[in-house]
Amino acid sequence: MQHPTFRLNAVAALFAAGSALAPQAFAAAPDAAPDAGMGAVPDVVVISGSRAGHTSYELPAALDVVDTARLRDSQARVNASEALVAVPGLVVQNRQNYAQDLQISSRGFGARSAFGVRGVHLVTDGIPASMPDGQGQAATFNLDMAERIEVLRGPFSALYGNHSGGVIQLVTREGEGAPSVEMNLTGGSNGARKVDLNAQGKSGGVGYVLDSSRFDTDGYRAHSAARRDQAYAKLTLAPMPGAKLSIVANGLRQDDTQDPLGVTWATFQRDPRAGEIDATDTQSPKRTLADRYNTRKSIHHEQAGAVWEQAFGDDRLRATVYGGNRDVVQYQAFSKAFQAPASHSGGVVDFERNFHGTDLNWLHVNQLAGGKLSTTFGLEYGHSSDTRKGFENFIGTQFGVEGKLRRDEDDIVSNLDPYLQAEWQSGPWLATAGLRHSRVKIEVDDHFLSNGNDSGSLTYSHTTPVLGLLYQVSPKLNVYGSAARGFETPTLNELFYSGTGAGFNFNLKAANSTHLEAGIKAQPAQDTRVNAALFQVRTSDELVVDSSVGGRTSYRNGGSTLRQGAELSLDSSWRYGLSTRLALTTLRAVYDQAFGTVQRGSRLPGVPNANMYMELAWADRGGHLGAALEGVASGRIYAEDANAEKPAPGYGILNARLTAKQEWMGWTFKQFLRVNNLLDKVYVGSVIVGDTNKRYYEAAPGRNWLMGASARYGF
Repeated sequence: MQHPTFRLNAVAALFAAGSALAPQAFAAAPDAAPDAGMGAVPDVVVISGSRAGHTSYELPAALDVVDTARLRDSQARVNASEALVAVPGLVVQNRQNYAQDLQISSRGFGARSAFGVRGVHLVTDGIPASMPDGQGQAATFNLDMAERIEVLRGPFSALYGNHSGGVIQLVTREGEGAPSVEMNLTGGSNGARKVDLNAQGKSGGVGYVLDSSRFDTDGYRAHSAARRDQAYAKLTLAPMPGAKLSIVANGLRQDDTQDPLGVTWATFQRDPRAGEIDATDTQSPKRTLADRYNTRKSIHHEQAGAVWEQAFGDDRLRATVYGGNRDVVQYQAFSKAFQAPASHSGGVVDFERNFHGTDLNWLHVNQLAGGKLSTTFGLEYGHSSDTRKGFENFIGTQFGVEGKLRRDEDDIVSNLDPYLQAEWQSGPWLATAGLRHSRVKIEVDDHFLSNGNDSGSLTYSHTTPVLGLLYQVSPKLNVYGSAARGFETPTLNELFYSGTGAGFNFNLKAANSTHLEAGIKAQPAQDTRVNAALFQVRTSDELVVDSSVGGRTSYRNGGSTLRQGAELSLDSSWRYGLSTRLALTTLRAVYDQAFGTVQRGSRLPGVPNANMYMELAWADRGGHLGAALEGVASGRIYAEDANAEKPAPGYGILNARLTAKQEWMGWTFKQFLRVNNLLDKVYVGSVIVGDTNKRYYEAAPGRNWLMGASARYGF
């Protein structure tokens, strides 16, 4: 296998440093049972929601933790949707389109995103994986090295600034113990195959984790083949007493990832795997849009960061710095006629982005009124700079090639956010208050002036307060309530076009929201845990799709919206190695004010009114065999604001998995077999919100299988 090459020198430097520190070193995570399900897992100290450090059970917030077993066992570890499907409040859809990444929404925020993740803040080991404008890519998560994923929803996520829906934070492993080496091989339906080599250990007080992988797929849908190369490295060390330094670098490379586009309802009914026929193609009447324009995207993403933590007694200083680059070339499906106006930027997107940032905070602990007061003062800065060009995607009668220049500009987005969080704990009470002032500045310097000058700038700013109170009724029952204001700016991509595409949209406002939540966290039995939350969110100036054609989407501010819902998670472990999990979400997400042709009470597009995950798992006492049956269900999903078009019908599917584990002479072997959609259900997996040509629907695979095996040797 030819290994990917990345331009970021830090990746190579960390690999070399890890090898020099431990010539014998290659390792893997500590073993868990091969398949115990999620069960009533013990609490770990989480880093989301409180900078003072608590277990999720002790925080006045809806926070779920996805553990190592669910992340690593019986999964290809390619898409975060594999594990996050079991988290209430989240809708994580694999579009079967690696050119556009996953579709992630939290309590209905983020569902409108045409690609990538917005409305939900992504973080890896305390380092932002979302840009200052709120746009992020879940594909940058390295799931092979994940220790856990923390999912924070509701009011407390306002402490992270520019977003409305929540926070998804990946926490990766740290090098510990004797060195060892592990290789994973995975294969499955539709030509899916993955090779992963990872290493971990600790030598001379320095922990190291190294990983490299390649994933290929022919794709379930027509014109959806992809190759993804990832590399990762992490060093942890204690350079002085009370100090900890973590250095992380990662890279992602996808070349010519095919984009199958969405299809109309008629095409989906005829053949869920088919692409949409290009009705304007007179030379080849049966050729699809994706084939005619050879729609595709190439992504090169490299990032490195460092986190320094220094303890001064109970107080702590934490400094984070990071930087990286992201280059993207994308060929979209615009017709020649649509590209004709000089105001349009063409069907080829080409940008180079450099980004960097820092977060500095101080935690001070003292006694107040008979309780413990923990106060965090912090300042976060982020900056991204794009050199962006656009070209026609045809030359003469040939399509899917770079043609005339139609766009040439520099785009800069920056944020500067001071924040304060105080927490007072005394007896059964825990009270938290926070304040963050977000200021996001966007600047455009237009160099392509034949269609007018789109240069300009705009600034969004807002202060987001947070209040929370938790009371321990008994050691087995906590109740809490919280409230906050939220703030979500348009992303750079949402500002690029006005209406049908004529110029940068400087008139978009930020969306402001008010969040209320009440919940309980209970352990009614030793091996059972229940988390439940009721919430309401009111939003003004909600951003909605104005026009979406061939992959290019413009936005406007709609009316106010209302989200009311409930979330429940129930984990239990039983006799004979059995465990169960239930994650249930009900959500009423509607427009609370009419605008345009949209009536009050219309449902927000891309958001189901309910979704559910159920699991029954078994593992033998020795941890050598495991099996599970999973159920996934979702309500219907509207694809546009007026709810006038055919919604994607609701569905329910069953999945099954088997796992095994053996140990011999320092070796650990694992195998798994997974069959998804056992009953071969035909259903729409995700929708493209507001597509003007009504190509809303993206089909999910029928019955499909995945098989994997790993071998680890400990030195």
